[in-house]
Amino acid sequence: MSTTVQPEVTLIAATSFSPPAGIDWEAPEFGGGVRDGEALVEFAGRACYETWNKPNPQTADNEAYLRHVLEVGHVALFEHATATIYIRGLSRSCAQELTRHRHFSFSQLSQRFVPDSANNVVAPAAIREDEELLKLFDTAVDQSRQAYNELLGALEAKTEGEPNALLRRKQARQAARAVLPNATETRIVVTGNYRTWRHFIGMRATEHADAEIRELAVSCLRELRKVAPNAFADFDIGTLRDGSVVASSPYAFEG
Repeated sequence: MSTTVQPEVTLIAATSFSPPAGIDWEAPEFGGGVRDGEALVEFAGRACYETWNKPNPQTADNEAYLRHVLEVGHVALFEHATATIYIRGLSRSCAQELTRHRHFSFSQLSQRFVPDSANNVVAPAAIREDEELLKLFDTAVDQSRQAYNELLGALEAKTEGEPNALLRRKQARQAARAVLPNATETRIVVTGNYRTWRHFIGMRATEHADAEIRELAVSCLRELRKVAPNAFADFDIGTLRDGSVVASSPYAFEG
């Protein structure tokens, strides 16, 4: 029997920044990793011109400075700060779309080493909100799971002559998993700099994106705002007629 799981997005790491000694610069308030990344982005920008004394009052505070960076398209500065997010309850089909964003770094759950994860599936929103469609979905994934178990047993028996037990199990699992549905859950660690996260959100949080990855992108945005509210302040989160959420920014694709 398969188990339906829900997405869970958790920020697990972010840039820490320690300004160098000997520079007469009043750094923005930060500490404990809360806004270190934003302070680093500002420091990198001011280092280009050594404007440590903040000569322009319109960009003297961090929020205004980062907004100006976006306005003029100097977004390479956002590449200095990074954030890492751990995602659970993600379908394999959605993970396939996510990993197309090649500027991220990924570490993904192995089906060959963690076979029990094949029990978990992610139902698309259009299906899980309809009782009859959900029944059809559950039936289909349970049939796939049954086929997986039968293939796994047969493959393990077929390779029982292999003395290496770990290799034998891996060979069986990697072949049997071919019948598992795209809805099978995966878990993945994703690291990217702020520019990469902004591009991902700009691409995937729109109503034209797949519903699951759109939900993921908005969830990532909310997590990122915990450590970098100024760096992601330009994104507006809205709700579509079907109740799903989107996010957009006039600067999403700058640079």
